[in-house]
Amino acid sequence: MSGDIRRKKIIEYMCAGQEPLSGTSLAESFGVSRQVIVQDVALLRAEGYDILSTNRGYILERPCTITRVFKVCHTDAEIEKELNCIVDLGGVIQDVFVNHKAYGRVSAQLNISSRRDVDLFIQAIKTGKSTPLKNVTSNYHYHTVEAASKEILDEIEAALKKLGFLVPPKNI
Repeated sequence: MSGDIRRKKIIEYMCAGQEPLSGTSLAESFGVSRQVIVQDVALLRAEGYDILSTNRGYILERPCTITRVFKVCHTDAEIEKELNCIVDLGGVIQDVFVNHKAYGRVSAQLNISSRRDVDLFIQAIKTGKSTPLKNVTSNYHYHTVEAASKEILDEIEAALKKLGFLVPPKNI
């Protein structure tokens, strides 16, 4: 196993469990010396991971999440379907934003993480006091989505594409 793959697995192990992971147990799991694990942890810290060393082992200080921005386009009637698709696969919709030609980037925080949150958002839109932000840019808009892993974000991307909501990137 290469060092890159081993380090990725170390982070996955830390994200999966709540208990500290000892250098010895990690070394045994990967068939390497404890010193190799110490070096791996140093490299992971250099990459920006907040790994704490305790007397019981290594732990991540922050929750393990990553984000990705999706450019999407759909009708008002499809908002609920889009949002439920994302949360059902384990995503948290942090925000919505548009790139307006006159105003620039216009955004709103959403923090939608469940079907209940989706229902509350849809009810707020249905009151008629406001319209969705996407309507100012002919239904084109972006969502920053947070998830526990790249794989979950890949699943969300595939599902949005299958629904016909994902806007393909422009070829340059």
